[in-house]
Amino acid sequence: MTTIGLRRFREPPSGDGPPVTLCELCAVPAGEEHGHVVNVETRGLLCACRACHLLFTRDTSGRARYRSVPRRYLHAPRFLLGTADWDEMQIPVRTAFFFRNSALDQTVAFYPSPAGATESLLPLETWERVLAANPAMADVQPDVEALLVDRRPDGGFACHLVPIDTCYELVGLVRLHWKGFDGGQEARAAIEGFFADLRGRSRTVPPVDSADAALAPVLGGDGRG
Repeated sequence: MTTIGLRRFREPPSGDGPPVTLCELCAVPAGEEHGHVVNVETRGLLCACRACHLLFTRDTSGRARYRSVPRRYLHAPRFLLGTADWDEMQIPVRTAFFFRNSALDQTVAFYPSPAGATESLLPLETWERVLAANPAMADVQPDVEALLVDRRPDGGFACHLVPIDTCYELVGLVRLHWKGFDGGQEARAAIEGFFADLRGRSRTVPPVDSADAALAPVLGGDGRG
């Protein structure tokens, strides 16, 4: 996915003042705090004025070319996911996001890297098992929402249900601030600030109860969330 509206997270500021973002559907000024629309066919993420964003909010046919990105934020501080499953999904970093691509009719996984959003092989049976163990976070709208999973320092996992453009905001921050082999202090501070802001605007979902926790052994590894 690409978008002009997220360019500020991919490129250093020019010093010439903020650019005027135009709606990529009707060409009127979209405003600084504008929404986005996904082109389902091309995977393009388009800046949209309020009128165009509202126009594509409801997908009545299920086959619409454009879909508006909603503004829903949920946070599961303890996400039931085993370390073996994380390794099986071949994610070499602490953070990845998962969304359903309706054109492919399957869930795909990406993680932020200095080169941009990098796709990771996703064993579908593994991901279906993870969703079954975390039903409060399973209601993700195809194409326009994602589950952003972050591995905590203690080895457990947290998860955010976010608009898809939020994931590409994180990708842009990583590209902008990453230096050297491990990213450097600037990149780490930017990522921590991103997640702190995300927690501040999210509604926290209840943790899995003891009955759900009984599923942990089937998730591989210790199943800690």
